[in-house]
Amino acid sequence: MIDIMQPGLKEGNLLITFAIVGLLILISERYRVLDRLGVYAAAGLGLIVGGLGHWTWLIILLGFLGTSHKATKWRLDEKISKGLSESYDGHRSWGNVIANGGLPGLVAIISLVFDDHHNGIWIFSAAVAVAASDTFASEIGCLDERVRMITNFKKCEPGLNGGFSPNGQLAALLGSTIIAMLAFIMEQNAELALLVAIIGWIGCQIDSYLGAILENRGFMTKGTVNAASITFGIILMWLYLDSPHL
Repeated sequence: MIDIMQPGLKEGNLLITFAIVGLLILISERYRVLDRLGVYAAAGLGLIVGGLGHWTWLIILLGFLGTSHKATKWRLDEKISKGLSESYDGHRSWGNVIANGGLPGLVAIISLVFDDHHNGIWIFSAAVAVAASDTFASEIGCLDERVRMITNFKKCEPGLNGGFSPNGQLAALLGSTIIAMLAFIMEQNAELALLVAIIGWIGCQIDSYLGAILENRGFMTKGTVNAASITFGIILMWLYLDSPHL
């Protein structure tokens, strides 16, 4: 009997991973979640995350992809009319896939190398939670007119890097909580799931600060800001898991 719960390059895990990636491709093509290059990038990332990590990690990543797509499509016409949408129909590009999924993919590789999938899933989940929190905050918060700059709390235009709003903060927490709930379903650890939600939300704030201080001045790009905030989430979870209390 094939064991589908063993992580890494095991027959059962690879079979489930290939099946899920195939489903991802079909759904992406049907609902235009991603453009063509985005589909290829997501498929490759999915094989890395599932094949080197575990297929349950891939479920978490797909949870982010699906819910963030819904957030992107929310009041899309209004976003387009205000110039707040990156695409005309809400689809995401390969650049979005790499920016949000590249570092979680790296976590899967490192987890295989060090044979530590037990801790790997929580570091992976923290990384995805930061990406989800930031995406939800951007896609939902951009339509809230009560925007203030995170560095000085002065009013600013919606969509400006470093701007935050009440709806955006709630959306950020919702995004990280969704990932935390998926991680809890997979591993049944309430303490670490709660930490995933908190780290995701904090990572979103780091993203805003970097956007306000460095991106607006041309010292960082959107991609490098995303990478830095996700790296923060990875390090914070790693430090917690490596602390003596566990």
